[in-house]
Amino acid sequence: MTQVKITVRPNGPYRVEDPGNLVELVDPNGNKYDLTGKPAFSLCRCGASINKPFCDGTHSKIGFQAAEAAVKAEGQ
Repeated sequence: MTQVKITVRPNGPYRVEDPGNLVELVDPNGNKYDLTGKPAFSLCRCGASINKPFCDGTHSKIGFQAAEAAVKAEGQ
């Protein structure tokens, strides 16, 4: 079965790998983004991309820093 994989890139975007074209990406009004022919794409996490919601590399120009590591739930 084809699976979607989302990877948090260090101080960068969320990388979405969707080889089965299972992801539906919509804007706040419910309009779908055309992901035709995109088995993978990167979503902006820094908020500075001109091509939102997609990453355009601005994070590296502005020195974006974020916490990437998953935090274990208390008691684990």
